[in-house]
Amino acid sequence: MGRWSVLVLLFFSNIFMTYAWYGHLRDFRSRPLAVVILISWGVAFFEYCLQVPANRIGHGYFTVGQLKVIQEVITMAVFALFSLVYLKEEFRLDYLWSALCLVAAAYFMFRGAPAR
Repeated sequence: MGRWSVLVLLFFSNIFMTYAWYGHLRDFRSRPLAVVILISWGVAFFEYCLQVPANRIGHGYFTVGQLKVIQEVITMAVFALFSLVYLKEEFRLDYLWSALCLVAAAYFMFRGAPAR
C-alpha cells in the first residue's frame, strides 16, 4: 500500500466520523440522546477500522505531524461538503478562509520535510 491508499483510507474514515458526529442532527432528531450516542459509536467503529490502518501505513511515508495535518485538511473538506450537501447548511465565506488557513498549515508542515 502506498501514499495514495493512506489518503483514500483517511477520506473514507472521515466520512464515517463526520456522519457519526453530525448525521444525527438530521436523521435522529426525535431519538433519545442515549440511543443517538450508541448509534454514533456504531458508526464510529467503522471510522476506526479505516483511521488506525491509515495512520499505521501512513507513518511509513509521513511524520506524525504531517499525518495529522493531512487528516485535518481531509476532515474539513469532508465536513464542508457534508454540511452543505447533506445538512443543507448555507455556504459562508468563512469556509473559504478556513480552507486557506488549512492550506497554509499543510504548506508549513510539508515545506522542507525529508521524504520518507
